[in-house]
Amino acid sequence: MKCVICKQAETRAGTTTVTLERRGATLVFKHVPAYVCPNCGEDYVSDAVATELLQSAEALAASGTQVDIRSYAPAL
Repeated sequence: MKCVICKQAETRAGTTTVTLERRGATLVFKHVPAYVCPNCGEDYVSDAVATELLQSAEALAASGTQVDIRSYAPAL
């Protein structure tokens, strides 16, 4: 897909780091599959991946986690 930010390049499969803040918690997910623009660096995660990240963030925040950094692992 063409990058919607810079409109200059086609995105490519790659990975990104996603940082989420939930209920006072800061959660960092590394190695998240995404499509990345080689021109501007904007990244796009799929709806399924975004849903998994948000669910994980909610569970971590509910457990009392304040800061967490982890590698992305898809739900099985």
